[in-house]
Amino acid sequence: MVTSRSAPTRSAAARRRDLPVALLLIAPSVVGFAIFYAYPTLRGIYLSFTDFHVLTPPTWVGLANFRELAGDGVFWHSLLVTTWFVVLSVVFGTLVSLVTAVVLHRLTSSTVLRGVILLPFLISNVIAALVWQWMLDPQLGIVNIVLQHLTGHTILFLGSGGWAVPTLAAISVWKGMGYYALLIFAGLQTVPPTVYEAGRVDGASEVQIFRRLTLPLLRPILAMVVVLTVIGSFQVFDIVQVTTKGGPANASNVLQMYIFNKAFTQFDFGYAATMSLALFALLIAVTFTQLRLARADESDLN
Repeated sequence: MVTSRSAPTRSAAARRRDLPVALLLIAPSVVGFAIFYAYPTLRGIYLSFTDFHVLTPPTWVGLANFRELAGDGVFWHSLLVTTWFVVLSVVFGTLVSLVTAVVLHRLTSSTVLRGVILLPFLISNVIAALVWQWMLDPQLGIVNIVLQHLTGHTILFLGSGGWAVPTLAAISVWKGMGYYALLIFAGLQTVPPTVYEAGRVDGASEVQIFRRLTLPLLRPILAMVVVLTVIGSFQVFDIVQVTTKGGPANASNVLQMYIFNKAFTQFDFGYAATMSLALFALLIAVTFTQLRLARADESDLN
C-alpha cells in the first residue's frame, strides 16, 4: 500500500520539477505568437473602429468605417473578383492535385518525379509571377508565340478583363499544385491495399473503386486541402501586384489589393483595418462551414 501511494506522489513531484523547464522551452514560441500574431490582431481590431492616417493619432469613430464599408461599391466588386478567383483556384487546384496524386500513387514510385512536381511550390510567388508574365507577354511570350503559330492570333491573358482572373488562378494552381498533390498522395498511402482488393473481388471497376472507396477515404485530407486552398486564395496579393496590379479597369482588383492600396497609397489605415477585419471574419465563417459540410473530422477508414 505504501508503494502504491508513493508512486503517484513521486510522479506529481517530477511533473512539478519539469514544469519550469517546459515553460522555458515554450516561452520563445509564446513570445513570438504574442508579438507577431496576437498583438497585431488586437491592434488591427482596435484600428478598424478608428480614423487613422499614420501622421495623426487614431481617432475613435465607432461603426463609421463599417457603415462606409457597407456602401463601398469598390469593396463589393473586389470581394466578387476575389470570390471568382477562389472558386477557380479551389475547383481546378483540387482536381489537378487529386489527379496528380493518383498518378503518382498508381503509376510511378519515382522520388525524382515527386520532387519535380513539388518544385513550383518552392519558388517564390514573385518569381513565379514574373516568369509567367514574361511567358504570357502578347508579343514576346512563348505561350502567345505558340498560339500565333497554331491559331493565327494571340490572347491578352493579363491585359483582358475576361482573361485576367482565370489566368491568375491558373498561375496560382500551378504554384500550389505540387504541395497539395503530395498531401493527397500521403493520404493515399494510408489506405490499406486490402480495401482495393476487396473492391476488385466484388467486381468493381477502377472508376467505381475511385468514386466509392478512394474519395470517401480521402475526405479528411481533401477537406484540409480545400480549406488551405480557400484561405490561401482569399489572401492572394503578390501574384496580382506583380502581374496586373488590379487591372485592367479593376478586373483583377482582388480584396487584398484594395486593402493594400487603401493602406499604403491613400494611407487610410483605419478603413483598411476594417476591410481586413471583414476578410478575417469571412475566412472564419467559410472555414467552419467547409469543415462542417465536409465532415473533416470523420473518416470512412475503420
